[in-house]
Amino acid sequence: MEPHAAVDDAPGLDRCQQLGLLIGGGGVLAGVIGGFLDRSAGETLLFGLSPQFFRAWLIGFLFCLGLSVGSLALLMLQHLSGGQWGLVSRRVFEAAAGNMWLVALFFLPVLLGIPMIFEWSHAEVVEANSIVAAKAPYLNVRFFLVRAVIYFAFWLLCTWLLNSWSAGQDRGTVATTEADSVRFRKVSAPGLLFLVLTVTFASVDWVMSLEPEWFSTIFGLLLVVGQGLSALSLAILVLALVADSRAMSGTLVPRHFHDLGKVLLTFVMLWAYLAFSQFLIIWSGNLPEEIPWYLKRMQGTWGAVALLLVLGHFALPFLLLLSRDLKRHSGLLSKVALAVLVMRLVDLIWLVAPAFAGEDGGFHWLYVVLPVGLAGVWMAVFVRNLRSRALLPRNDPYFKEIFAHEAH
Repeated sequence: MEPHAAVDDAPGLDRCQQLGLLIGGGGVLAGVIGGFLDRSAGETLLFGLSPQFFRAWLIGFLFCLGLSVGSLALLMLQHLSGGQWGLVSRRVFEAAAGNMWLVALFFLPVLLGIPMIFEWSHAEVVEANSIVAAKAPYLNVRFFLVRAVIYFAFWLLCTWLLNSWSAGQDRGTVATTEADSVRFRKVSAPGLLFLVLTVTFASVDWVMSLEPEWFSTIFGLLLVVGQGLSALSLAILVLALVADSRAMSGTLVPRHFHDLGKVLLTFVMLWAYLAFSQFLIIWSGNLPEEIPWYLKRMQGTWGAVALLLVLGHFALPFLLLLSRDLKRHSGLLSKVALAVLVMRLVDLIWLVAPAFAGEDGGFHWLYVVLPVGLAGVWMAVFVRNLRSRALLPRNDPYFKEIFAHEAH
């Protein structure tokens, strides 16, 4: 096998790229057409597009952001921990983080749609609400833009450094001794800390401020864990597709899927713990600024979605991932990972859409179609990134750890 072999015999990846282009093009086109055609009495338009278009775009942007930023976080974690699960997954994380520039482009319509998405951007709302007025020094359009630039500049810089050094290892232009690999840890250690901080602030800006009277000290960390869960689910799906390729032959074994399954179980449990802790604290506090947020999401259609999240995002994956045999079976584990990834999108819809329920009646079909379209575009570019590099970091000085134990 060539030492730097890329994926050249994984038809599943080819189908994913083609499907991504098809779904991406169709979903975005349907979303744009729907945005132009969707009309409600007394509704203000922006560039001829309805508010639902921009709100649906926000959901899609957040989903794709979770895939890229979550992958960057796991890539940093792998450089710090050196675990085998991370070495076999590294190229997936690098390719997904490499889509950060695309996610930054996806953010531009969110900026254009600020008046349609964030009520704090309207002076009359600020003047009429003392709580929102008190947050105006932070929640204002100019500072909002400055913070967004800082977030993306940091994420893009970390991605560029780690990916460029990794590519240099592949080409042999970067030293591959253990001492020289310290540079990855020097970026990853503080980088992971600041990534959690930036995502926390971004969650306040892009999700929590949709209902500016509400606040939660757990919400930022909950979003961080959700992004890691999305990225890990993606890695499992991709590795299951390429497990039989020549590039992974003799390297990717059931033991690695077992490790990835255990990490996935950990993230599922951590997400459930944080989500329940937030609910318990807010529900028991019963404060007028906090409790309406949950009341909106526990009634009618959104109440059914909340139950679906309890079952599909935690209970079912938790029970399935307790099985050792399932975690060692790439096909079965990938199905669980796909279900979790779908639940991540459902969770984002549940977090964002009810904020506008009083205006448009609740669920809107664009909240599904447009995010799926953006995810399709993201997937097509991701597969291109993945196929452009060696699938395994064989020049990494720690790569030999993969073969430290006999595969079984």
